[in-house]
Amino acid sequence: MASPSVDLENVPSADLITELLRRMKCASKPDKRVIPIGPPGSGKGTQSPIIKDEYCLCHLATGDMLRAAVSAKTPLGVKGKRGNGQAMKKPSCQKGFILDGFPRTVVQAEKLDEMLAYQGIKVDKVLNFAIDDAVLEERITGRWIHPSSGRTYHSKFAPPKIPGVDDVTGEPLIQRKDDTTAVLKSRLEAFHRQTQPVIDYYAQKGVVKTISAEKPPQEVTSEVQKALSSSLFAL
Repeated sequence: MASPSVDLENVPSADLITELLRRMKCASKPDKRVIPIGPPGSGKGTQSPIIKDEYCLCHLATGDMLRAAVSAKTPLGVKGKRGNGQAMKKPSCQKGFILDGFPRTVVQAEKLDEMLAYQGIKVDKVLNFAIDDAVLEERITGRWIHPSSGRTYHSKFAPPKIPGVDDVTGEPLIQRKDDTTAVLKSRLEAFHRQTQPVIDYYAQKGVVKTISAEKPPQEVTSEVQKALSSSLFAL
């Protein structure tokens, strides 16, 4: 079926030029298919948009789309593989993609590889955002938020002037329920149990690059850029 036409006459010239320049810049970028993996608080969510923009990749949030695509070998699953493969070929994914939160298990990784192989492509790089659990605990359990404004503080790195009180309004700060030590430890245990085998799986394929995620964000960005600029299949 023919795609619907776009009335370019009504698109502002500045938008057209901006998009044209973006596509020209992206044309020289190498294709990349990237999977960032890291525990909660590792900075993966901060780095992913930077990777997406720098390398002109599309962002594929897994949700039901990829779960359906890599489901058991049912007719629906097979159709999902084909349909989502086509989605990966849309213009925004021309230079590749970055996956968000997937795969979480070795079985999912295997099914993902099957789906990509069906399209004649494969994962180029898995970025392992490695960070000590104790560092994560300090990062996350020290976070405090002012609910009505969204202002955030950290008991060590960005403390309020008065402990437990918002600098602007004087109202009390709260901790998100997921930012407690008990919840964090449970999430980390689940992450290590499920995800370390996924890292091992891709390490055997020679596509894993470990990133020192405890460093400041700018330094992590530099490590990521070096990892993605190096030979795609270097250990």
